[in-house]
Amino acid sequence: MATTAVGQPLSRVDARRKVTGTATYSAEHRIEGLLYGVIVNGTVARGTVSRISVDAALAHPGVLRVLTDFGKLQLAHPVDRLAFYGQPIAVVVAETLEAATHVASLVEATYERQDAVTDFDDPDIPSQTPEDEPDYSRGDPVGALASAQVKVDLELTSARENHNPIELPSTIARWQDGLLTLWDKTQWSQGAARTVAGALGIAVTDVRVHNEFLGGGFGSGIQTYDHVVLAAFAAREVNRPVKVVLTRRQFYYGTGFRPASRHRMTLGSTAAGRVSALVYEVRIENARYRTYTDGLTDLPKFLYGVPNTSTAYRITPIDVHSPASMRGPGVVLGNFALETAMDQLAHELAVDPVELRLRNEPTQDEVSQLPFSTRKLRECYETGARRFGWSRRRAEPGSRTDGDLLIGMGMATASYHNNRRDSSARARIHADGTAEVFAASADMGPGTTTSVMQVAADALGLPASAVTFRLGDSSYPTAPLHAAACTMASVGSAAYTTCNALKAEFIRRAVADPNSPLHGANPADVQVSDGQLETSGARDTYRDILRRAGLPSLDITGNWGPGDADSRISTYGYGAVFAEVSVDPLLGLVRVRRIFAAYDVGRVISPKLAHSQAIGGMVGGIGMALLEGTVTDHRDGRIVNASLADYLVPVNADVLDLDAAFINTEDPQADPIGVKGLGEITIVGVAPAIGNAVFNATGKRLTDLPIRPEALL
Repeated sequence: MATTAVGQPLSRVDARRKVTGTATYSAEHRIEGLLYGVIVNGTVARGTVSRISVDAALAHPGVLRVLTDFGKLQLAHPVDRLAFYGQPIAVVVAETLEAATHVASLVEATYERQDAVTDFDDPDIPSQTPEDEPDYSRGDPVGALASAQVKVDLELTSARENHNPIELPSTIARWQDGLLTLWDKTQWSQGAARTVAGALGIAVTDVRVHNEFLGGGFGSGIQTYDHVVLAAFAAREVNRPVKVVLTRRQFYYGTGFRPASRHRMTLGSTAAGRVSALVYEVRIENARYRTYTDGLTDLPKFLYGVPNTSTAYRITPIDVHSPASMRGPGVVLGNFALETAMDQLAHELAVDPVELRLRNEPTQDEVSQLPFSTRKLRECYETGARRFGWSRRRAEPGSRTDGDLLIGMGMATASYHNNRRDSSARARIHADGTAEVFAASADMGPGTTTSVMQVAADALGLPASAVTFRLGDSSYPTAPLHAAACTMASVGSAAYTTCNALKAEFIRRAVADPNSPLHGANPADVQVSDGQLETSGARDTYRDILRRAGLPSLDITGNWGPGDADSRISTYGYGAVFAEVSVDPLLGLVRVRRIFAAYDVGRVISPKLAHSQAIGGMVGGIGMALLEGTVTDHRDGRIVNASLADYLVPVNADVLDLDAAFINTEDPQADPIGVKGLGEITIVGVAPAIGNAVFNATGKRLTDLPIRPEALL
């Protein structure tokens, strides 16, 4: 059957609701009897609360409760002591938000402080090797470095970054007949249900989570944080629904962040540009109460064919909230170190940066020794270089100007593992010929609601306008977290498999029904298009099959999972990112003039949404490269710039000319719809491409993110 929806540049099916204000986000649901909860945050990084005074708060009109005893809750951090600045110490519940906010300021706490460390560069704090990130080695890296003809040895750093979607973390909790309903800004409704159930000591079947609309996430909604549990706890205590919405400042204290990092990347090469050795050491900040790791060493081990490689991953536990996944988690930082070093090596060798990478293309996955499912990175380089105009780049740093500005071009490779996870879906066709597909997924912005609909429409043989994908409800069939670039490959494959099974059931019923025009036909010969089943000129329809059976609808629930595919193939997405910058040498001001990237991400279900994803990743990469950095006052652990007035993110003036193209390819070995993850890879190569462009413009190799003007003066 020819596809009619997949591959079409459709607009988001929920776009009109979003731009007209009829999409209802978590904090906007109108619940009868709703109260307002405001969290009171502790103001020491380590210690205990020796006394908390709530008398003045309780005397205020409209206040119902001030909850301070969290002893029976199971939270991710200790509840009997303070483990980080901003840890909740009380929840005020009032009739109005204004009353709750004011009363929260009246709660007074006295602390028994303990010595705290919030600077992970403190030399007195030992680093640790996390259990899930053991040291890695192949070949003889030390010997290969010693004999290398050319060496590059760089130390690099990155600042902590905080997620800053426009929608703040928000939860409404309501109890009815012992059952808890949450309207929550979460990227994983079923994960949130499990976490809240565990924290409250109730059955997960007694919790239902709604999250149909999310106003951005970038990883901030993967974990379920204190405010969600405390909203549910407060609602149970006062026996009325309670809404909790964090302020922007509380967002910085109350959720995770991309951890600050310190890197050392050493490369050894032959004079001909064959990288013979790679040694990578990285350290990130961590909380004392919980270990967090992500894939910083993934690409340094994998991306190039380096026979002698070693990596070492370390964490430094300090008195802070636990880090969390942020777009391109870990991989984006490890790739920054790798691609900066590769650019420096190209400069030392006087080899074009693209050519150096081509000379070091592997023939298989050097880590797993598995064949690549697809790896069209060479095509990404060629397409990107041609479309960007890479041939106009001048190799000599500082040799191209535009008036008083220095102009530079840089590039970097991008890659991200193609994550696929077990998922389920339910497909239903109604008597009017329309269809619905259900899965407990989410859509924080990539257009999942649209792209899964496109897959389902083609699988069912229906026009896109007749199919609706329903998500955002933990009671729907199981779906993985909406993160790690796994949603389309996982949920999309489950929808595809289930819809094909439902179509097959309709065909089976038709050929077995004496009253059907298709009676006795070979099921394999029946084609379905626009809701019509046809073979050899005979036709039947979904509507007629249901009418004859006297059914209002017919549905099937199906499952899909990657099985043992990852033991047979290495499946990654790939990209080549090209950037042009201008640098004002008097002010040290860097402006990104344009970025172009070419990607191998398998089959592109929705080109319009894929392009939007790429642009969004580039914007995030600009922020990482030039603007974003969380500043902590290490005297007490307070975040100094916890607001959008002080924490800089890209705005329209920073985003001048961003574009992307996709290599025409599919990955049928990885999943039945041939896709690879797109959400994460689009940020991965941006920061090093910008940094390498700054080097080309100025001759200054800057290795600290973000790149600050003073570093160029």
